[in-house]
Amino acid sequence: MTSWRAGSSLLLTAGLVACGGARPVPSAGPVVGPSGAASPAELARADGGIPPHTPADVEFMAGMIVHHAQAVLIAGWAPSHEAGAAVRVLCERIVVAQRDEIGFMQHWLRGRGLPVPDADPSHFMMPGMGDNLHPGMLSTEQLRNLDQARGAEFDRLFLTYMIQHHEGAITMVDQLLGSTGAAQDDDVWKLAADIHADQTTEINRMHTMLAAPLNRSSPSQRDSS
Repeated sequence: MTSWRAGSSLLLTAGLVACGGARPVPSAGPVVGPSGAASPAELARADGGIPPHTPADVEFMAGMIVHHAQAVLIAGWAPSHEAGAAVRVLCERIVVAQRDEIGFMQHWLRGRGLPVPDADPSHFMMPGMGDNLHPGMLSTEQLRNLDQARGAEFDRLFLTYMIQHHEGAITMVDQLLGSTGAAQDDDVWKLAADIHADQTTEINRMHTMLAAPLNRSSPSQRDSS
């Protein structure tokens, strides 16, 4: 990713500590344990400096690529579906941030010789693609409803569905951090912290947008009024 917002990891860590679920910290023990197994540091050196990963890390990175791809798809509909000004700004931010994260996750998987999921969002609109969805992802019917909406109705449905989508991403982070030995790779940990912090903030913002009349005018219209 191009940058990490300062404090994301600290915010998530503080929240997890408060709940008794802080990130496990590797102990500063001997290089080789009682079982004779190599330490994470030795494994990283043997693998060209790449930190070891768990199946939960791989599942999270691969699954979040697919999850993000759907968010990019529906956020990209804002201009053609006559979204209001506030929703368009939100959608632009989602597209930029999540495309960046998709690229990061693809790079992480390729660097470990692992399969990289298809990030082409168009297949979500194909029949039968609503099965085996990750938490929070929109069903085929929800995608159809959103695609058919225009104007204020698109704004309402988009915010409702994106709240659901973001909550699903947070669930995926919680599942990752609840897996034994997961997120010891700093890249995985930082990404999970960033997603948790950013999407929690956006959920709160979208609830506020739903509760108040949305400003549907463009900046140029406001300036000329």
